[in-house]
Amino acid sequence: MTEQPTATPATSATADAGTAGATTADEAVAAVETIFRIESPRIIAGVTRIVRDVGIAEELAQDALVAALEQWPRDGVPDNPGAWLTATAKHRAIDLVRRRERYARKLAEVGRDLESAPQHVDAPGDPDDIDDDLLRLVFTACHPVLSAEARIALTLRLLGGLTTPEIARAYLAPEATVAQRIVRAKRTLAAKGVAFEVPYGPEREARLGSVLEVIYLIFNEGYAATAGDDLLRPALCEDALRLARVLAELMPKEPEVHGLAALLELQSSRSAARTGPAGEPVLLKDQNRRRWNRMLIRRGFAALARANAVSAGRPGPYALQAAIAACHAQAYAYEDTDWRQIAALYDLLAARSPSPVVELNRAVAVSMAEGPEPALALVDALATEPALGDYHLLPSVRGDLLARLGRTREARAEFERAASLARNERERELLRARAEECR
Repeated sequence: MTEQPTATPATSATADAGTAGATTADEAVAAVETIFRIESPRIIAGVTRIVRDVGIAEELAQDALVAALEQWPRDGVPDNPGAWLTATAKHRAIDLVRRRERYARKLAEVGRDLESAPQHVDAPGDPDDIDDDLLRLVFTACHPVLSAEARIALTLRLLGGLTTPEIARAYLAPEATVAQRIVRAKRTLAAKGVAFEVPYGPEREARLGSVLEVIYLIFNEGYAATAGDDLLRPALCEDALRLARVLAELMPKEPEVHGLAALLELQSSRSAARTGPAGEPVLLKDQNRRRWNRMLIRRGFAALARANAVSAGRPGPYALQAAIAACHAQAYAYEDTDWRQIAALYDLLAARSPSPVVELNRAVAVSMAEGPEPALALVDALATEPALGDYHLLPSVRGDLLARLGRTREARAEFERAASLARNERERELLRARAEECR
């Protein structure tokens, strides 16, 4: 049975790995690049609060990067480099606002508050303000007015710190295409007048769904790559997990935020066991569970407990998926898996968030809990679902069920069809091998 798609801890404090007195220009340049990658989301968030435009904010953050590249090799890396970059970018933002007469009223509001505080560059800002700004940036980058592709690209750029070439490589897309998505996303946000704010009430609930969906999609692309030669793209999983952890820190009372964090922690725990020495996929039943990361499992259980504590007994879709992943994590051997509990959780998930993919996963759980025959009936009922018309896992699951029923000729045809639909080369190889086993 193939696994269905469903890191480093995030820090809420400004990076203060100061290396004052760096002896070479190369060390200073390396420090600039490393610190900017870590701090850029908070810098952009803080500047966006002043200029109210993520495109301009990113340009001003880049200006601060250029200033650091010019000054740090000459003067040494400051003791608090993150605060230096943030203050430099904010100073330039204030200058920009001053130069624009139409922003006179905004300058009176923003400039007065900012200039009343000490402006020496090594002074760290208020961490709560930084977190508030970062939360606003998350909701802005994931605004539903943007397409899903644009939201993902902009989130990876502004919050993941990835460059355009890195995003293009991750999604096997031309750099020009990704660059256009990012530019158009910024223009759309400006043209639509999207406010740099965390919405409240029904709008917040709707927007939060978009935010969680983007992080979930980024993780899934890393966990089971749609196309290409590699099954996994670990960097994308790490970026998504980091974003989920940041969001959980910023929104501690939102159950689905913790549910998503729990799901990604638990799914990430299996990564090392999901591929063999040559990068080939390893089926769930064949994985060496001693290679599962117990620290990530513990983090996942803790996040799931937080989700349950604030959900008022009504877990959402991400928390339910995390509970399913927890059932796998609790089983020290494949044979110990509580498939009846997993099937029951899929019943709840199908009721709470119905979709053909959920029904397909539920059929897999039913096959393990009750046998392949009742599950095959469930899978056959999905054959006419338009959303699954080109979904390679539908014939893959059907082939597995037919093979278990001894209908090997039909199983082979299903695996061959699944291989023809799969766009990932590693998955194609696995499905072809399974077809050969049915000869």
